[in-house]
This record gives sequence, structure tokens and C-alpha cells, in this order.
Amino acid sequence: MPKAVKFSRYGGSEVLEVVEVDARPPGRREVQVAVVAAAINPGEIQIREGRMHEAFPAHFPEGQGSDFAGVVTAVGEGVDFPRVGDEVIGFSDGRDAQAEVVTIDASRVIPKPHAVGWNEAASLFVAGTTARACIVAVDVRSGDTVVVAGAAGGVGIIATQLAVLAGAAVVATASEENHAFLRSLGAIPVAYGKGLADRIRKIVPDGVDAFIDAHGDGNVQVAVDLGVAKDRINTIIDFAAKKKFRVKTDGMSTVEPREVLTELARLVANGELKVPVYASYPLERVRAAYERLGARHGLGKIVLEVRPADSV
Repeated sequence: MPKAVKFSRYGGSEVLEVVEVDARPPGRREVQVAVVAAAINPGEIQIREGRMHEAFPAHFPEGQGSDFAGVVTAVGEGVDFPRVGDEVIGFSDGRDAQAEVVTIDASRVIPKPHAVGWNEAASLFVAGTTARACIVAVDVRSGDTVVVAGAAGGVGIIATQLAVLAGAAVVATASEENHAFLRSLGAIPVAYGKGLADRIRKIVPDGVDAFIDAHGDGNVQVAVDLGVAKDRINTIIDFAAKKKFRVKTDGMSTVEPREVLTELARLVANGELKVPVYASYPLERVRAAYERLGARHGLGKIVLEVRPADSV
């Protein structure tokens, strides 16, 4: 029997278990995928701890994960694409991606370009669609000056690159150990923390056009202090600021996932987008993976490496 990550009560990483589950065969217009890699995301911590119970209640035993990449092992009736043996990138709304096997509607997978690594492919859905939503929300245009707060995280690092590709000058806030990498992407790195607004003013004295907050911790206040128009400020984490300042909180649900994921995979395959993975763990060490993620220090993503692709 295949294994999957489950939890039967709200709590910290200690409630996570890797248990055997039934492998549901694909129904009409569904496919079954042997998962090679699955990414983890900060929002999953909040769901598992019960902090988002009203909006996203758990139904115990609950699974985890939205992002995965793997190889198709079976297809149901009415499926023209993909075929058995195809490598795919998947995106699930069923909290079931952190597993050895996922059965999902065929419309929820896209082809994985050969040039895209498994860990990169598994990291694209949540972070990538959220990053694209941020770019759309603040209407990034060529010639703009855009601040991305939390630019070294999974969402921030993709949003930074998408803004650069759009022709914007990007000021990227991050800890100093990540400045060299952000500079290599074409961004202007700046240390976060006290005095951030003043540091940004020195870097871009002509002002800031748009502000993307992927970190929280008062960044929306910084954007307001910099004089950024409220309809060009978007936060994906500070929902109290939405009420206080009436800024945007657009996330992944505001974009079409298949279209965005296909675009991002193409950019990665062409070498135009980098998706760094700073740590990987086997499925059995999912607790350690989330503890590392909770520390909020790292460049890019953390991935669960479920199985070697050549073992499928």
C-alpha cells in the first residue's frame, strides 16, 4: 500500500504521521501519478495548527500538500492527455500531494518539460501562482520601481524575477546572506528590519510605484510610508493590514493555475526563471521539513523527495 502524510488532530509538526493509504484507481477523466517530489508551503502549517479552521477546516484524518511532480501510472476513461509514462507537474486542491500516489482530475496536471528538474517542478504551483497573482494585483509595468518584501522566500523569489522580466526595477528585501543571489537575478537587495523605509528612499529617491509584501512584519506600513498608492500594494500574509489600510490581498485563487503553471514551467525550462531549493527531505522526515520551514530562513523552497523518477 502507498504511504501519505496525514494528521488526526490540530497541532505542531508532532501530529504529522506517514501512514499507509488505499491507492484509489483513476475514475473517468482522472489520472494516477506516482509522486517523485512534493513541495511544502507555509500556509499548510497554519491549516495544520488550526489557525485557519474557519476558512479551511480539516477533516480528520487530513492530508497535506498541493504541489507535486511525478510519472503517470494509470489513466481513466475519457483521458486523452496525459498518457501512462508521461512526466507531469500536478496541482491539487485536495490536500493530498504529500504522498507516494495521487489520483487527480487530468486537467490538474501539465507536461513537465524535460529541462525542468523534479524538485523545481514540484515547487511551482503554490509559490508560482501566488507570485503571478501579486504581479497582476499591483499591475507591474516596464519602467516601474517595485519593492518585493521577503524576496528570498518561495513566493518572493519568483515575484522578484517576474517583475524583472516585466521590465521593472526591483528592490528586494531579504537577509544579507541572500543579497548576492538576489543581485544575480537583477534585483537591488536591501536588508529588512528597522529603518527599511529610509534605506529604500536612499536606493530609489524618485519613489516606489508598487509594493509586494510576502513577509508581513509591518511591511504594509512601510509601503504606505513610502507613498505607494494603496491599489498598488498587495500582501499575501498581513490580513490585518487589509482592514487597516484597505490594500489588496490577492493570492493564487485570482489567477488561472494551469495557464500560469505552464508559463512558469516554460520560463524555468528556458533558463529565464530560477526556483532554488535550499533543503530536501524524504517523505518519512516530513516533520523535520516543516520544522525547517517554520524557522523562516532559507533561499527558495523545501521539497519532499518521495522516490527516484527511474523507480517508477
